Amino acid sequence: MKGLFLDAVDDLASVFHRVSRPTDPPVTVQERGEIPADALPAMCAGYDFILDDHTQLPTAMMRQCRDLKHVIFLGTGARSYMNPEELAAAGIKVHIIKGYGDTAVAEHTIALMWAAARGIAAMDRGMRQGNWLRTEGMELTGKTLGLLGFGGIAAEVARIATGSGMRVLAWNRSPKTARNVTFVDLDTLLAESQVLSVHLLLNDETRGFLGAERLARLRPGAILVNTARGALVDEAAMVEALRGGRLRHAALDVFETEPLPSGHVLATLPNVTLSAHSAFRTPEASDKLIRMALDIACGL
Repeated sequence: MKGLFLDAVDDLASVFHRVSRPTDPPVTVQERGEIPADALPAMCAGYDFILDDHTQLPTAMMRQCRDLKHVIFLGTGARSYMNPEELAAAGIKVHIIKGYGDTAVAEHTIALMWAAARGIAAMDRGMRQGNWLRTEGMELTGKTLGLLGFGGIAAEVARIATGSGMRVLAWNRSPKTARNVTFVDLDTLLAESQVLSVHLLLNDETRGFLGAERLARLRPGAILVNTARGALVDEAAMVEALRGGRLRHAALDVFETEPLPSGHVLATLPNVTLSAHSAFRTPEASDKLIRMALDIACGL
């Protein structure tokens, strides 16, 4: 088996070389950012598998990759970059990686929640412009945190939030139980959450899950945190809720279009805190991610 790391940017090349082992299959590491779709067939020629961090893999182009049998996507959100079912029909199996960044993403979620509750980003912006801007924050001790979806990341968020004195509710599409977490129906979650944190996987059923109707059922003045996938939330409806005050604040690490375009409406709203899809980016998580990808390659 021979592999190609399509897009080892943002220090991923150095991570790869740090965690790889002599017994791993040979992998060509390519430090490239944007890769045109029409370049993929020639680029993938002669390789049995590829590692993909952020490259779009259109089905029409991937069907022309005659040697390719496996795509190892570095994360869980492969559907944002490819259609796994269509690739499978073309003879290319898509592998995803779960659990590598649960703690990293959970800590970032908590950080965004606190930043939103206390208006830290707004004060920071104001002070950099020479203004002594003070905002009245929300104390989170004793408040209700709702978790929309409950996997490994949400479990870590619940652990940290419970230790901070928050009441934790959760809704999941399949039944689950967890210590110090009360599982409720979706209506109850939306109505009672003072902070709602999104932790759903993106698929055809969950795309646009938080639309205008569900956002309208949120407790007035709630904070919305999204470190999952931007397409889970109807962006236009969220902007309307932020402008109208239904949402107190949105703290977002993920967006429908990434990178976030210059001048995007979300960057103009004072009650929005932004980070650049970086919740998973810690040295510990990066090392685990690449090692788990190589372990998948070893088993092909």
